[in-house]
Amino acid sequence: MSTKTEVITQIAALVTAAFGLVAALAWNGAIQAIFKAVFGSSDSIPAQLTYAIIVTIIAVVATMLIARSVASAKAEEA
Repeated sequence: MSTKTEVITQIAALVTAAFGLVAALAWNGAIQAIFKAVFGSSDSIPAQLTYAIIVTIIAVVATMLIARSVASAKAEEA
C-alpha cells in the first residue's frame, strides 16, 4: 500500500472515530436528560453509579447485537 493510501485510510479512520465520539457525547447528554427527568437529580453518587451501570448494559447489548449482525452478514456473503 502506498504512503498516500495509508494516510487517506488513517484520516478516514480518525474522522470516523471523531464522528463516533460526537454521536456518543450527544447520546450521553440525551440519556442524562432522560435520567434526570425520570429519577430527579443526577448529582448524587448512587444516581451516577446507576446511570453508569445502565449505560454500560445498553452498550454491551448494543455491541453484541451489532457483532451478531456483522457475523450474519459475513456468513451470507460466504
